[in-house]
Amino acid sequence: MPEIPISWWVAFNAFVIFMLALDLGVFNRKAHVVKLKEALGWTAVWIVIAMIFNVWVWNTLGAVKGQQFLAGYILEKSLSVDNVFVFAVIFSFFKVPREYQHKVLFWGIFGALVLRAGMIAGGAALINNFTWIIFVFAALLVYTGAKMFFHNEDSVDPGKSIAVRLLKKTMPMTNDYVGSKFLVKQDGKWFATPLLAVLLCVEVTDVIFAVDSIPAIFAITQDTFIIYTSNVFAILGLRALYFAIAGILPYFHFLKYGLGVILIFVGIKMSLAHSAWKIDINVSLSVIAGVLATSVIASIIHRKLHPLPVTPESPEDAVKLEQAENEKE
Repeated sequence: MPEIPISWWVAFNAFVIFMLALDLGVFNRKAHVVKLKEALGWTAVWIVIAMIFNVWVWNTLGAVKGQQFLAGYILEKSLSVDNVFVFAVIFSFFKVPREYQHKVLFWGIFGALVLRAGMIAGGAALINNFTWIIFVFAALLVYTGAKMFFHNEDSVDPGKSIAVRLLKKTMPMTNDYVGSKFLVKQDGKWFATPLLAVLLCVEVTDVIFAVDSIPAIFAITQDTFIIYTSNVFAILGLRALYFAIAGILPYFHFLKYGLGVILIFVGIKMSLAHSAWKIDINVSLSVIAGVLATSVIASIIHRKLHPLPVTPESPEDAVKLEQAENEKE
């Protein structure tokens, strides 16, 4: 395959910067509570844009690259659902006012784009220079997938995050939030606000999840342009996805198990990439979509048989309900 022109990379990143500037500078200039209707609207917008880009990839780079982008996008989007619940745990722990949550996620996701670009470049360099690293990535994915069957979000304690502890040692912190500010100057001295601690927790969380998701997409393709663009589209929609589905996550009881199966599958696919049993991209797409659909349908049936005692009205309520469900198990 011919090398991707630099102009494509520049144009794509210029588009991303434009959309982020439009988001923060026009549509969300003032801090406000993101309602479900607005969140669903933006979620749909990002999915449509991603699919338009997918059509362009399909027509420009060929059907195989189009299928790889679609599989990578679905994979990254589905894995990002697990991020959503952890974000809700962080916001609940720090009691972040709902009108400030959008700003935290905006800058958190902006930082995630930069960090993931570096991790993708590093992963590509490792695979190109050390072929055996593929088996390390594959083992990591299988291990992570198996761990999801036993993982419990109750173990997440943002207050013990190394980022928060380092922040407190580096500079003084105000006791309360100061509007939507991350830093504030008082008596000639700069103070961090709890909102900066929340942002750092979000960034660290994304790095942790990227350790799983980046190797996962390398199992789909090793084309860095496809990997980067599918990751970016999945991340850009993550902010809206949080406000759209955080409150209903307790209804998807089996989703994390489905994600575990997907990670194990892509780990096996990666380990077979250079063998006679290489798994075709169409098979990968079918398995990923099929497992997701099965876990969602199973969750719907489960909730009909075991309805929740109350309906969560916010992501914070959803966290409490999910924790109560985990304690029962």
